Amino acid sequence: MAVSLAEREQQLLNEQRLLAKADLDIEEGWRRIHKQEDRVRDLQAGGYDSGQAERLVDLLKQTLVEWERHRTLIIQRVNYLQQEVDLVPPIT
Repeated sequence: MAVSLAEREQQLLNEQRLLAKADLDIEEGWRRIHKQEDRVRDLQAGGYDSGQAERLVDLLKQTLVEWERHRTLIIQRVNYLQQEVDLVPPIT
């Protein structure tokens, strides 16, 4: 079953929205990592055990790697859909 140009354009718009959200999520993820790293330093400076806080930094970084992989997939989908939309000649 063929997908109409309007459907492809809507899919493209949806993926572009997902990409914008992914960018914001990744930016927020980096802020969280930096805040947690600050907490680790504060704990260490105060002589407290920072093991759990350090593990959380590692987990946040691992999560961010997955978010960036997902962002790459979204970009690939956007590029594919853009090519599909660009290939369809306008109806005259």
